[in-house]
Order: sequence, then structure tokens, then C-alpha cells
Amino acid sequence: MFNTRIAACASPRMRKTIIVLLFLALWAESSHDQTSQEKSNKKTNEGVLTRSKRRWVLSTLELDEEIAGPYPQKFTELYNDKHLNHSIIFKISGQGVTVAPLGVFSINEKTGDIFVNKPIDRESYPILKVKFDVLDQESHTIVDKTLAFDVVIRDKNDNPPTFIPEVLNINIPENTKEGRLPILLQARDIDEENTANSRVSMRIVSQEPALPKMSLDSILNEKDAILTKLVFTGCFDYDKVKKYKLLVKAWDHGTPSLSSTATVNIHITDSNTHIPVFTAPKFNTQVMEMETNKEILRIPVQDMDTPNTPGSRAVFTILKGNEEGNYKIETDPITNEGVLTVIKGKDYEQTTLTELEIGMENEEPLFLCVDGKPVSPIPETLKRSNPVKVDVKVIDVNDPPVFHNKIHKVYRIEEDEPGDVLYIPTVTDEDSDTAKIRYELVEDPAKWMSIDPQTGIITLAKKMDRESPYVNESSYTVVIRAIDNAEPPGTGTGILLVKLGDKNDNAPYLTCNPSVICGNKADRVRVTAKDADVYPYSGPFTFTLGKDDQELKSLWKFEHTVSESLLISLKSLPYGNYSVPLKIADQQGVQTQDVLQVVVCDCGDGYVCKDLLPRSSTLHGAALGIMLGALMAFLLCIFFVCKCHKKNIFNQLHDDVNPTLIKYSTEGGVPVELPWVPNAPDSRNIYAKSSIKPQFQDSTTNYFSNLQMNANQLPWVLNGLSDTSDSRNIYAKSSRWTKNRNITHNLTRNEVTRSFRLLSQDKMEQQLERKLRKLDTEHKHFPEYHPQDYSYEGTINDRVSLETVSFHNTEDGDLDFLQNLEPEFCTLGETVQQGMKEKKIRL
Repeated sequence: MFNTRIAACASPRMRKTIIVLLFLALWAESSHDQTSQEKSNKKTNEGVLTRSKRRWVLSTLELDEEIAGPYPQKFTELYNDKHLNHSIIFKISGQGVTVAPLGVFSINEKTGDIFVNKPIDRESYPILKVKFDVLDQESHTIVDKTLAFDVVIRDKNDNPPTFIPEVLNINIPENTKEGRLPILLQARDIDEENTANSRVSMRIVSQEPALPKMSLDSILNEKDAILTKLVFTGCFDYDKVKKYKLLVKAWDHGTPSLSSTATVNIHITDSNTHIPVFTAPKFNTQVMEMETNKEILRIPVQDMDTPNTPGSRAVFTILKGNEEGNYKIETDPITNEGVLTVIKGKDYEQTTLTELEIGMENEEPLFLCVDGKPVSPIPETLKRSNPVKVDVKVIDVNDPPVFHNKIHKVYRIEEDEPGDVLYIPTVTDEDSDTAKIRYELVEDPAKWMSIDPQTGIITLAKKMDRESPYVNESSYTVVIRAIDNAEPPGTGTGILLVKLGDKNDNAPYLTCNPSVICGNKADRVRVTAKDADVYPYSGPFTFTLGKDDQELKSLWKFEHTVSESLLISLKSLPYGNYSVPLKIADQQGVQTQDVLQVVVCDCGDGYVCKDLLPRSSTLHGAALGIMLGALMAFLLCIFFVCKCHKKNIFNQLHDDVNPTLIKYSTEGGVPVELPWVPNAPDSRNIYAKSSIKPQFQDSTTNYFSNLQMNANQLPWVLNGLSDTSDSRNIYAKSSRWTKNRNITHNLTRNEVTRSFRLLSQDKMEQQLERKLRKLDTEHKHFPEYHPQDYSYEGTINDRVSLETVSFHNTEDGDLDFLQNLEPEFCTLGETVQQGMKEKKIRL
């Protein structure tokens, strides 16, 4: 049989409850033991069953919050019937012992007395759960299952209600209507809910100043807080009172009652309670005739409300006199003045005086309080001040001349003969005599017009060209100015717009030149043209071959479709450049001739030439010999020229001088670059000595002052050395074309092949001597000419230029000998021009 007894320091009622619970526990245990015994008698030798006891929460005990000492104080006593069979001890654990709050309870293990060692705060721990065990004193084994009891902390009114926050600051507009204020008072009492200790009441203890009277609205409980609002009756007056101070008290109903207070500071903000007024009943101002976008008057106002607030900022309105929208009025945000501005000019001849009526009110609606009560609605007569009168006087100014038509259009055909009258202006002036108006052309970019300064009549002075860059979309613009004789003079502007019709005065021209034929893919090229004229004097264009030449016709033909013209090669042409003369006719039949450059090449897989100009060709043995001979002859010429002038110029050469290559491994000066002579036996430095500056102006003498030439330039260099009076023929002009069998392209029709022969040594000496004597005679201030050595680096700045030496003097005779060039020059000319084309050299 199991029995446990707790003799607590509890009320009689609680003790009765404990006795009933113990009786029920004992009855349940005896019934359980009897049932278990019967089952055990029926049990076989299979084993012995062990009885399992349930854990019991014996009771809930109460403990006062914050009990006074001294400590420790006996709280209750534990009892267990196991002491009949065992020597027992008691152990406790749980909240107050081994779990926070620690150190609240302790036990006498032998007697089972439980003690309280310190006060406990209910608001922190409203209930504590304590467990205890019964152990054998010797073996310290548990002889009874763990039991438990709960300790409930009885509330004590130890917390007053507190305000959140304790000091409240709030702004209230002056124009707030009576009733509830947007102020919420909140108090909180943390004692046990729904008891007298936590029930709170509030009241206003004091109010400064006393009016308008304020009170508290009904109190509402919301969770663990108490809420209430302030209400008032009457009106606030910012001019009289700007701040109110309230002291509010909150108390609970516990024993003893606890209370606290809060301070509420109410700040009144200014509202529009005063209407703005004008500082004067009338204002006067003036404006120049036709003047616009100018401030003409500032209207000051007074307002007793706080500056720079919606209750004091003025809003102006023009009530009368501005029906045509000539004026506007705005508020200066800094000074609060009304700024009157003219936005559309007034004509003095129509109006000399304008009377404006201007009203004003504030941004914020007016709030009125009479005898402590707000006025609503406010009469219209009280909302704004009386309007003000503003007289605006218009001052007469000189009106400029006015063209009857600001833009006058005329239509003419281009290329008309000068003398045609294009425009006779019609001008009026309100203030001046039109007979005294003078006229000027302000804009006539092509200078096609002339104007009569008295009448303004514009006459065509030159032929007009519709394709001129000064013509925009067939329109030519002329700006005219009319000026009266007033002080200061007035100016009016008119525009003459000449619409030009087209004439067929422009020939068509090719737009894609040169053109490419990918010989490995096609045998034709599309031919296109343009014409500066417009329809019907332009396209579609007609293309034909430019010459009635059988050879040309055997190579090319045209094929025309609706949309394009194609030039077709009739034969498989070798890769190269071809010149095809064409005739191009516009829609009206006006023809022009042009040459289409056709490049026949290998485009590979694309449509661009892999190599437009072939860079290799094979020279015939004879042609190569002629070229080498010409180069050697040129070397000899240079040698004899220098020798005949000053023999000491070649002091670096040996007596047995032979034509050799010149080294260019030495920097400085302007060396003579002679053509390459293959297999030359020796190479020596030959430098032309001169007292010139390295600057050249004359294209002819450049060949002597800057002799840097290659084989491609030889025929044209020597052109300037011809002495037509007594020299032999140097050049000959071929009248026919010759072809190397390995050259695969035709030269253009405008290119002229040339050849040259060797110059006679004695003729060359005579020519140079004659030119040098002439230079010395014409330019006495020049020092005697002495060729200079340029084999050193640096710049010689005090030398005389040889550019004054000209070899193109026509007095030496004519050049008819150039018409009889020898046949051998043809092959050489083609070879040289081929090299020039490859290097893109142009003369």
C-alpha cells in the first residue's frame, strides 16, 4: 500500500482538497494491487511481472508574491508511506531548485520539509513546477516513482500603471474643428489581468491654459494596454496661445492603489485665420508698345499669418481687363508679391490704356472662429480682400515697316536671262512715310539678285542654276530688309522664295567607274549613269559604244532590259584593264561621251578582284636591251652635265669613271638617285653639290635639285632639258600602239607612250653652260653657283635654290622633233607605263 502526505501551510479548504486527492490515490493503488495479485495467482512459471506505478501530480500549492522575510520559511512538508519498509530520504528538482529561478526552494531530505529561501516576482514566474523523488537512504535507489506539485504565485499589487510614453509632444493645427483630437493616451499595468490590481482609470489632473476645455474620451482595454483619446470644445487661437500643457493621471484599483502621471504638450501650428490685404487701393504702370515677356509691376501685400506657410502665401487673379490674354500675374515665392508681366504686346494705335482688376486670396482656405465657435460655411465676402485697380499705360514706339506678304513665292525656269523683275514689295508703316523707306538684300548667297534701294524691286542680275549648292529642293531663298527713317530706325523683313524649274542643261555621267568583270564567273558588267537634271531631263539613259570601230565592236556590245543596261564582252578577255568609250543619252536625247574603265580579273570565290593589276610580265630580249641601253645613256648624261659645270665636283671619282650604282647608305642631303644598272662593275657615291636649300617650288628644276628618280620617270625627267634651238631630238611621240606579246591589257585612250634617245655630250654641256650664265646674270645677289657635297648629315640653310634654273624656256625652239620617236621606244614606253600603273604613279 502506497500513501503520500503533504502537510502544507495552506488554507483549510486546500487541506480538504489534499485529503480527498490522497484518498482517491490510495483507493486506486489498493484496487490496482488487488487486481495484480489475482493475476499473479493465475500466472504460471513463465516469469514474474513487475508492477508499474504512474506519476502523480499531487496538488497545486499557492505562494504569495514578494513575501517578507525572514528566510528561509517553511513552505510545506512531504510524506511517503515507504518509510514503513525503508529508511527513506527526499530529493526535489525542477523550477526554483535546479531550473530558474534558482535557489527559491530547499528541502530537509530526512523530514521532507520544504523551505522558501527568497521572494519571487509573479510577473516573471507566475507558476513553478517542482518534482520530488523518494530514495532509499542506504542504497540511494528510488523506492517510489517521481512525483510532482505546482506552485502558483499569488499576485500582489506591486506595479503601478505606466504611460507609453510618459511625455507626449504633438502638433495640432489652429483650424482643427472641435471634437476628438488626434492624441492617443496609452497606459499599461503588468499585474494579473482581470483583477483589481490591473484595472486602470485616468483623468486630467491639470490643463494650462484652461481654454478650450479638454477632457478624456472613454477608456478602452486592448490586450495588455489601456487606451483613451482627448477631446475639446471651442477653437484654438494661435495668436493668443501657442502651447498647451496637460497632466494626466492613471491609477489601478488594487490594495493599496498605485498610480502614475503623463505630461501631454500640445503645440498649436498657425493656420489661415487672416485674409491678405493690398497695401494700396490702386497701382499705375506702363509698358512699351508691342513689348513682350517683361515684368511691369510688383504688387505688395500684407498678411498677419505666419510667413511662408499656406495660410500666408498669396494667390493672385486678374479679374477684369485681360480678356485678350496680354498679361499674367504670379506670386514671388520669397517676397509674396504679385508680379505682373506682359506676355503679348499691345498696339498703341489700338489701345493706349488698360485697366486691370486684380483679386487675391491664400493657398489655404480661411478659418474663422467667432465667440469661441468655428464659423462654417464662411461667407464669400469674407474669404478674400477687396480687389485692387491697376492702370497700364501703353507707350508709343516706332513701328517697323511691315511686308504685306511675309513670304512671297515666284516661279522661274533656270538659266533665264538677267533683267527679269521678280518681286515688287508692298510695305506699310504705321509711324513713317513709306516713300522714305529704304531696302536692302540681307541674304542672296549666290549673288543672283539686285535690288532697288528706293522701291525694293528685285531684278534678276545673273542666270540662275537649279543645280547650284545654294538651291535647296529647287528653292532659292532671298531675304529682304525694309528700314524706315525714324530714330531709332525700324526694320521689317520679307522673304522672296524663287521656285526654279529645270532645263536639260546637264549631261549624264557614269556612276560606277571603273567596273569589274569577274572573268572566272561572268562576261558582263552593269552600266549606270546619273544626271544632275530631274525628270523628264534625266533617265532612263541609253548607252551605246562611243566609236564606230570594228575592233571595238568585236570585243563589246550592249544589251538593254527594262531595268538595266549591260556591257557584254564578246570574247574571253585576258585579265587586265580595258577602256571602253561610250555614248550616254538622257531621256531627251542629250548625249555625252565618257570612257568606262573595265577591269577583268580573277575574283576567286567572291566578287572582288584577287589582283586587279598583274604584277608580272615577261620582257622580250630586245626590249630589255633597249631599256638597259637607255639607263646607261642616262648615267653618261648625268656624268657629262656635272663635269661640264665644275670638274672638281667629281673629285671623289677615279679618273677612269664608269657608270656605276650610287650607294644610299649615307644619310644627309638630297642624293642623286640613278636608275639601277644590272651587273655594274662597281658602285661609288656620287653626290650632286649645290648651294641650295632642300626646298623646291618649280616642277622642272626639281629634277636637278632633288634627283631621286627611278627608271619609270626617265622619259619625263629629261623633258625639261631640251634645247630646241640647236639640240638634237630628245623625244619622239608614237602615233600607234604596240604590244608586248606577254602584256595582257590595253592602255587607256588618253595615255601617250614615249621614248627617248641619248643626248649628245657636247649639246648637253652647251645647254647647262648657257643656263648657268643666265642664272648668274638675272640674279646678281646669288653667289656663284658651286655644286655642294651632301655626303654629310645636317641641313644647309644658307644655300641658293636651283629652282630658278628653268629648262622650259620656249625661246630655245619648238618641240616638233617629239613627233618622230623611234619604234624601239614603243616597247619601252609600254613597259615603263606598266610599272607606273603598278606603283600607282601619276604625272
